Amino acid sequence: MRQSLGQLLRPATVGVLALVAMWAPGGSPAAAPAAPPAPEASGLAFDQRYYALQHGGIVRAANSSATCRTAGSSSCADVQAGAQAVNGDFDMFYVDVDRDPNTYNSSRAEVRLPSGSQVTYARLYWGGNLRVGEQKPSEDNGRVLIAEPGGDYKELLADTVVGHDVADGADAFQASADVTGLVRDSGPGPYTVAQVNVAAGRSEAGAWGGWTLVVAYENAAEPLRHLSLWDGFAPLRSRTGPEVGLSGLDLAEGAEGQVGLVAYNGDRGTTGDSLTVTSGTPASTTTLADSANPAGDVLNSTVSGPAGAAAARVPAYANTLGYDSDVFTLGRGLLRAGDRMSLRLSSQRDAAWAGVLFTAVDARR
Repeated sequence: MRQSLGQLLRPATVGVLALVAMWAPGGSPAAAPAAPPAPEASGLAFDQRYYALQHGGIVRAANSSATCRTAGSSSCADVQAGAQAVNGDFDMFYVDVDRDPNTYNSSRAEVRLPSGSQVTYARLYWGGNLRVGEQKPSEDNGRVLIAEPGGDYKELLADTVVGHDVADGADAFQASADVTGLVRDSGPGPYTVAQVNVAAGRSEAGAWGGWTLVVAYENAAEPLRHLSLWDGFAPLRSRTGPEVGLSGLDLAEGAEGQVGLVAYNGDRGTTGDSLTVTSGTPASTTTLADSANPAGDVLNSTVSGPAGAAAARVPAYANTLGYDSDVFTLGRGLLRAGDRMSLRLSSQRDAAWAGVLFTAVDARR
């Protein structure tokens, strides 16, 4: 019988360590005592988690932890290939790529870093729905397993308050932890994340979940950029969603960059959700969109990146059935000169939750 993460990790097991202690900057690997579960809150206001002005950028690796069952279902295979559908239409089950009988879900994605880069910050976010055909206990929301390229699983404990909201027929959560030391020491390559506490089965709300690893890096060969990461846990519920902003930027006309988001339970084909960027004096607002994310359906169950730059992942389902981790390009002419820039994520119809926003924008030279 496959064990839950709590059952698997609570005993004292050789090689299973709390990364919060193991990978502390300047520290040496050492076993950590068992930690209590991180506290939870039904909503977390978006706040800036990280900021740097440096030559470099932000990359991310991400994947989903649940998908439709494939056995005997050609429609499921079509959806995984990109056909329009929503998670509530399917009996959902776990993605599990690691061939480890002790894990019930696992998926993999690649961190790609330009040559000569130095990691300055990295954070892993994970979350999903606990209530579908089964009800998962919330005690394991703040625990997950992570394996670096070529490495073994290590327990990772949330180091901040966990967002946990019961609404709209779902029991949704997001947790996160600092993994800067791990990613700095391990470098680019495929990272595997397992035991994300998501439920399987079928319900109107549907099963969904996944993880995103956000990595900021410094590289002398790249432009000077404003790098900023915000996180929170905000239910959208048919109203205007979170807005985050930077001031004191002194953006030049023609500045370029990238914007990323992580959100939960966005359904492909349910329109009315958008991501906008506002900049300049007077302020000018643009709705972001690309070939993978239509302007009116940005929460459309995709893990997408800038054209030609999307990192490899296993599995690479085109429709993740409720998990969005997307990166948009801010092309020349989109941003207006000025000292402020803001992002707003909103939804009119999707019963979705926002978890992460980040930007990497050229600074005035």
